[in-house]
Amino acid sequence: MLTGHFDTSLPHVSRAHSPGVIIENAENCRLIQITVAAIFGIAPDALRAPTRCRAPVAFARQVAMYVAHVSFGYSLTEVGRLFGRDRTTAGHACRMVEDRRDDPAFDDMLAAIEAAACACRDAAAGRWETMN
Repeated sequence: MLTGHFDTSLPHVSRAHSPGVIIENAENCRLIQITVAAIFGIAPDALRAPTRCRAPVAFARQVAMYVAHVSFGYSLTEVGRLFGRDRTTAGHACRMVEDRRDDPAFDDMLAAIEAAACACRDAAAGRWETMN
């Protein structure tokens, strides 16, 4: 039997896991998915499909996961959750995209995706601030 003092209060919920932040992260992830899907010419829902799908869809998903992790600062665990994948899959996606950044054309495209997704996020944040 365990003895001693144990804190039986509810665990502290960090800002990263509070309901408002989870919703905000999901909305930001949706912005990323829409941006990447538009660039790759696929349906945004394909990025959330439970299967890998065709290679172009899988690669677009990897790009979206990379943007969520690198540009938006989400942990690999959070990225995996947002895309219905495991954190190790998110890590693999980031490595695959990072390996292709040596190609100047790909790097330019990725920079444009990151800028567009961040601009959408910032515009949405500004809209919500003016409504409150």
